[in-house]
Amino acid sequence: MTDHAASDAPPRALVFDVFGTVVDWHGSIAREAQTLFHERGIAVDPVAFTEAWRAGYQPAMHRVRTGDLPWMKIDDLHRLILDDLVARFAITGLSEADLAQFNRVWHRLDPWPDAVEGLGLLKRRFTIATLSNGNFALLTNMAKRAGLPWDCVISAELFHHYKPDPETYRGAADLLGIAHGELMLVACHPDDLRAAQRAGLRAAYVKRPAEHGIGSAPPAYADGEFDDVADDFVDLARRFEARWFAVR
Repeated sequence: MTDHAASDAPPRALVFDVFGTVVDWHGSIAREAQTLFHERGIAVDPVAFTEAWRAGYQPAMHRVRTGDLPWMKIDDLHRLILDDLVARFAITGLSEADLAQFNRVWHRLDPWPDAVEGLGLLKRRFTIATLSNGNFALLTNMAKRAGLPWDCVISAELFHHYKPDPETYRGAADLLGIAHGELMLVACHPDDLRAAQRAGLRAAYVKRPAEHGIGSAPPAYADGEFDDVADDFVDLARRFEARWFAVR
């Protein structure tokens, strides 16, 4: 548990990881891939393709961190990965327009069923914002399409650092004009939360057991490791309401 967990004061703002935490990347991309592949007669497993696309995400960002690639926004990294996968899966018959449209599937990810309601409840008490490696346009388009009620959009693109670099977490607090310890990251990825804690933020874990598909194994974390643990955003809002705002 972090030092901030014992504080009686609520955080002043919540920032949210997006891919997996707020939106269902796995289901959304697999459905669109299935439709595209069926229409074009492409004999590729859409789930395997989806998982391979996501698996390229961290290695691509690592190439930017190490200087193997210049700074690139996530849209461009997703396209690099997509082009590699088209070759790896021996996919033919997709035009440049097809590939550009398919690459923007990351802008069209569907929210988890609790996301819009839960964010609305949390927004009553807190400033809420993204803190995602997704680029600014991607996050803005996603929010517009999905009805995500952010107070503002904060992207790693603003800092030219990807999470888990500490510049992203501290930079979000600085943009919001609050101390690092007054900001809480909400995420379904323990590694993201641990990096936020190392940067001085608070951390709340939200369970997303179907992030990698139904029946996938959830990530491991220790009891008491984070400031709070919730089943979904509605549950998180209720827990925070009882913890900090209930009439005593």
